[in-house]
Amino acid sequence: MSTELILLQDITKFTSRSEEFFPLEWYKKMLENPVFYHEETETWNVFRYQDVKDVLSNHDVFSSVNARTSIAVGANNTEGQMPDKINLIFADPPLHRKRRSLLSAAFTPRSLKSWEPRIQQIAEQLIDDIEPGNTIDIVEALTGPLPGMVMADLIGVPSKDVMMYKQWVDILFQPIVKERQEELDRKKQQAALEYYQYLYPLVVEKRANPSDDIISDLLKAEIDGERFTDDEIVRTTMLLLGAGVETTGHMLSGMFYSLLYDDQSLYGTLRNDLELVPKTVEEMLRYRFHNSKRERTVKQDTNLLGVEMKKGDVVIAWMSAANFDGSMFENPFELNIHRENNKKHLTFGNGPHFCLGAPLARLELNIVLTAFLQKITRIEPVEGFDLESNLTDAAVGQTLVHLPVKIYK
Repeated sequence: MSTELILLQDITKFTSRSEEFFPLEWYKKMLENPVFYHEETETWNVFRYQDVKDVLSNHDVFSSVNARTSIAVGANNTEGQMPDKINLIFADPPLHRKRRSLLSAAFTPRSLKSWEPRIQQIAEQLIDDIEPGNTIDIVEALTGPLPGMVMADLIGVPSKDVMMYKQWVDILFQPIVKERQEELDRKKQQAALEYYQYLYPLVVEKRANPSDDIISDLLKAEIDGERFTDDEIVRTTMLLLGAGVETTGHMLSGMFYSLLYDDQSLYGTLRNDLELVPKTVEEMLRYRFHNSKRERTVKQDTNLLGVEMKKGDVVIAWMSAANFDGSMFENPFELNIHRENNKKHLTFGNGPHFCLGAPLARLELNIVLTAFLQKITRIEPVEGFDLESNLTDAAVGQTLVHLPVKIYK
């Protein structure tokens, strides 16, 4: 299905990278006007917690089959397009359930249990390489390479080429900017072609000699007689690799930024009580993942959200804004790891389209933070760090490319 791209910058009008990186003031303003129509993009935008949940979960009224989207993932050539068989984003139940079941074959509880020691080993390896008493770039040393190394290992492709995967992913998941759309389209097509040509022979080899990895699981997956072709698996892994690398890397770097600049006492608190790590991860997902949103198309005229919406209207549900709704979270603009209901955040979505990779992301974040706390006694920010010049465009909004940290073991 051909989709028209909605450019979010036309709605948000952010004036700096750092404003987009942590748009609390914009969320405060939008939560005061929780359902509004944006003329320029012809979109409804919803921000409050219950409204966002309704849009995400009520597929009888709000359909995922969209002719317009803000998601600029992949490329518009054959090699870079998502296979219909796993196109979960633009599908409603019952078709969505069938597609999700086929893809879920690679994300079973058994898989997660077997992946845990592999993730632990990668995290400890990277942390052990950090020299004490030095100032390091935590993005370069840990939060950048780790998600790529983990996903490469789990998918079943050589980890030695992890930086090559990351370069492809960075291009394929880069948001479209109006002034550079043609240039970015060409770069995405080239990256997709290179990835496809690299991975196809590996998939063919796995079909003959399967092993314990996602590619092999996908090769065995079957729902109602449907199975993946080699071509579909190559393009599916492109999506999985990108989703796993972009989002987890962004969240990891954001979490360390928060430990350095939001509450410097928090690191010591966590070192003294590692049992607080899971709640900290959930609060970071609520507080520091700032560009989670989804589009839906109105299937029938409705006033469910208190305004008259017409069939065919596009609605954008801003999940990250809903995470700051005071009707759900007390003192929402405060970072509070002891918050009782922080796991109710909507960062991973809600309803049938709840993020398939959420359990893996949570596992990685918990493992990395725990391992780091066990090995590093103290961290400090570096004087003079300029946030604005250390951010770059990404599918998840502005993300850190550098974050200097003083390390003490």
